Amino acid sequence: MENFESMSHVRWECKYHIVFIPKYRRKVIYGKLRTGIGKILRDLCTQKGIEVPEGHAMSDHIHLCIKIPPKYSVAYAVGFMKGKSAVRIHRELLHERRMTGLYFWAPGY
Repeated sequence: MENFESMSHVRWECKYHIVFIPKYRRKVIYGKLRTGIGKILRDLCTQKGIEVPEGHAMSDHIHLCIKIPPKYSVAYAVGFMKGKSAVRIHRELLHERRMTGLYFWAPGY
């Protein structure tokens, strides 16, 4: 019971293993994109109070072990991370100027 997180009404330990895959499974997560994508995902997680105890980037996918508080559903947290990170990856790392149609991740999780 010592390693559980607590809120005002609950004690919890919700860890999830999530794999993000780029659209069409392209091998684009290496070099500058690898460190940039990791920083973007960690920034988005800290915005919502989600912990990232472990994460690994491969050439065509990213493994994340995340601790999501019970106030957020898994679908909401993953949707937030995939949606916001796709926009930030295109703007900050790929230098796209358009505002719509910025897809980076494959559907699902």
